[in-house]
Formats: sequence, structure tokens, C-alpha cells
Amino acid sequence: MGGLSQATGAETVSKVAQVTIFFWVAKVLATTLGETAGDFISMTLGMGYYAGLAITFCILAIILLFQIGWKGYHIALFWAAIIATTTAGTEISDFMDRSLGLGYLLGSLMLVLGLGTILAVWYYRDRDLSVYPIVKRDAEIMFWLAVLFSNSLGTAFGDFLVDNIGLSFIEGALVTASVIFVIGALHYLAHLNHVFLFWIAFIFTRPFGATFGDFLTKPIAQGGLNLPRADASLITLALLVGVLYVSTQASSRIMRQQAS
Repeated sequence: MGGLSQATGAETVSKVAQVTIFFWVAKVLATTLGETAGDFISMTLGMGYYAGLAITFCILAIILLFQIGWKGYHIALFWAAIIATTTAGTEISDFMDRSLGLGYLLGSLMLVLGLGTILAVWYYRDRDLSVYPIVKRDAEIMFWLAVLFSNSLGTAFGDFLVDNIGLSFIEGALVTASVIFVIGALHYLAHLNHVFLFWIAFIFTRPFGATFGDFLTKPIAQGGLNLPRADASLITLALLVGVLYVSTQASSRIMRQQAS
């Protein structure tokens, strides 16, 4: 499921990960980690949403400073930035709902407008919303802004499914997983714009992570498994590192085969 362009020579210096099945598995794990880590900062550590938002934004700004300044694709920096955007997205959504009192529906609508504006400006500038390869710095900045808004939107939508619609955490995860499955099927079976499908899938991986992360950590009485947020975060991080390791090994094997 792509978001791919037809560029070839620039791929070797792309600043973002190639979109493969490993990308999507890693994205789901990163979004789940963002949910549990964000709640760990604001709830378990008792820092609240103001402090949680400030902390996660400072971490995000530092990571993005290195990511955007780095020449080429650096796997640790890229996925650290993805995790940081999902963690900050959790804090943004909770801050809008609980601190500002906007509610998840209004918050989601505002984030949709923000994401649409970012994508519109990006398209106006480049006439392209492809995410691989991304070489130019201004395109990468637009990409990360879109990622931050989409992860915040996904968090708000996931909480909307549970708090407003009344779904359980596992039901919310299954609903969003079904949407992702349908988008994946459309990618292979229908002649739809692959960039459009990419961004829809990218957005919906976040509410899946939000609801599944809550399923892991919320009390049993609320439909969760009551795992400690720190433990759930560490387990998810370990799984993410494992997926990235396997992805790197697979890419290296393909490159060796092509060179031989």
C-alpha cells in the first residue's frame, strides 16, 4: 500500500522508510507504543496533560531536528520520530478533550481540518503527496506535520469510538483493523489512487493503536487487560525493534541478491 511515486534515482537518498508490509506492522506497533507511553507520562507519572504535552513536544522537536538534519534515511531516527509523533498525538488529543473540554468529536473535526490544510498546502507546493521517496527538506517538513496531525486525529477518533459510540476497546480495535483491511484490499483490487489510500490507512493505524493500547492497559472492569503501562510500552518497543531488525535483514538480503 504505497503512497509511492515513480522516481527511481532519488530513492537511495529518501529520508523516509520504504512502504512495505514491515512498514505497516512497525507503524501499528509504534502507534500502540505512543498510546501506552503517552498515558504513562500523563497518568501513571501523574504529570497531567499540560506537562505531558510540553514534555512530549520537547522530545519530538529534538528528534525531528536530528531527523530532518540527517542526510538520507536513518532507521533509528525515523522510527523514533514516528513514535514521538504518536506519543505527542496522544497528549494533543487528550489535552483538547479533557483540558480544553472540546470533546473527541469536535477535536477530531478540528484535526481533520488541520490535516486537510497541511495536505492541501503540500500538494499546492509539490503537486504530489507521495511519501516515498522524499528527498527535499520542505517536503519532509510537510510530511512530518501531516504525520503529527494524522496521529493526533487517529487518537481522538479511537477515543471517540469508545467514549462516544460506546464500543469496547477490543471492538474499537477490530473496527479500525477492518477498515485497514478493506483499504489494503482496495489497494490490490481497485484502481484507486494509491497515495490517497496510503493516507487513509496511515490515519486508521492510529485509532487501532489507541484502542488496542487502551485494551492492554485499562482496568479489567473497563474491558482492558490491566497491564502496567510501563510493561506494555516496553513489550511493544521490543516487538517494534524486532520487526525493524527483520526488515533490515530482509532489505540487506535483497540488495545482496541484486548485486550478485
